[in-house]
Amino acid sequence: MAHTDDAQHRRAVAFRELHHGPRPFVVPNPWDAGSARILAGFGFAALATTGAGLAHSLGRPDGRVGRAEILDNARLIVEACDLPVTADLESGFGDEPEDVAGTIRLAAAAGLVGGSIEDSTGRDEDPVRPLAEAVERVAAAVEAAEGLGFPFTVTARAENFFQGRPDLDDTIRRLQAYEAAGAHVLYAPALPDAEAVAAVCSSVTRPVNVLMGGALKLSVTELGALGVRRISTGSALSRAALGALTRAAREITEYGTFGFGADALPYAEANALLADGGGHL
Repeated sequence: MAHTDDAQHRRAVAFRELHHGPRPFVVPNPWDAGSARILAGFGFAALATTGAGLAHSLGRPDGRVGRAEILDNARLIVEACDLPVTADLESGFGDEPEDVAGTIRLAAAAGLVGGSIEDSTGRDEDPVRPLAEAVERVAAAVEAAEGLGFPFTVTARAENFFQGRPDLDDTIRRLQAYEAAGAHVLYAPALPDAEAVAAVCSSVTRPVNVLMGGALKLSVTELGALGVRRISTGSALSRAALGALTRAAREITEYGTFGFGADALPYAEANALLADGGGHL
């Protein structure tokens, strides 16, 4: 379903409004057009891409996918459904703030209505950018978004916990600085517990996204009570699919049996889900 300028504007407005609804919303993360169409059929209000999920589908570890590949995949996901789609834009794909701004403009050209920018560096020895540098990059992303003519939602990510630096005070300090720089949504992936989630949500006034599908065990209702406005799944859904694949392969190679087929989506149902106008199970 090819997007139009009017459709993109409508999706962008709808996506921005979701962050201010009466309860938090879940934005699951498809990794290709097929998984996007399946998720759309289950009634989700919006979708988000996953850089890690795409990398794994291409036979690579996370972080080994370029900007063009990320945006080409995002374009296919946008065209596969009628939902607003926001993208994992990693750290903006460039060393300078203008590179980040360019990524936002290219994301909009791909039909996206939002994107996240990380403060990670990709360097093992120094995984998180200095705060002033990170703020400058968020500000560049916001300035580019505001020049698009529709409400493109910029999500600023504080990567401390995700990068093995469990510093809640610094994470909050970073999110507050990104809010001051104009970020529309704030996100600190891999928060360890409800107390940390509550601390983050109470420290800022912009909507907060929380990553679920890992060690953190909280429901949508519980997250809402903590102040969360948006919930994403990151690469968890794509890794769940990989988990089913590896369990099936292990059964075949270790036992010579094929019991995994009992849990496989029936052929006719798979076709129905992916057909034009297909619904959820």
